[in-house]
Amino acid sequence: MQLDIDIEDWPAGDWEALAERAAQAAGEAEPLLANPRLIASLLFTSDAEVHTLNREWRARDKPTNVLSFPMLEREELEALASDGPPEMLGDIALAHETCAREAAEKGVALEAHAAHLIVHGLLHLAGHDHVDSDAQAEAMEALETAILAKLGIADPYDA
Repeated sequence: MQLDIDIEDWPAGDWEALAERAAQAAGEAEPLLANPRLIASLLFTSDAEVHTLNREWRARDKPTNVLSFPMLEREELEALASDGPPEMLGDIALAHETCAREAAEKGVALEAHAAHLIVHGLLHLAGHDHVDSDAQAEAMEALETAILAKLGIADPYDA
């Protein structure tokens, strides 16, 4: 998978390299994300921008840490051959202020929390979810935890 990364309103840092490492690890654990035809856009932006996107696209009038906008259904991903023209997987947006606040509350580095949210967003783009059942949430959390372990990041769900 190829990432198209845009960074606005985030502090200096190697966010592109972090995103690439997170995407690589996600592709190793979720093979659908390893398809070389896939392109995902990743926007590192402000709470204000994510608030606007959340209001316009999800009818939720508040910022959130990460938004994912899939462009392919899981069944389409499963049927996608590895050769052929590029396919847009979807878009992800990360809100800096919310991510930074959550990282501070959890006592983790902003980079670790951002990596978790990138992985979380990519899994959503691959058709994983956590809202319909506890089993679904547990499966997605286990996959996230395994991916983050590959990056040397502790289990974010370990209370």
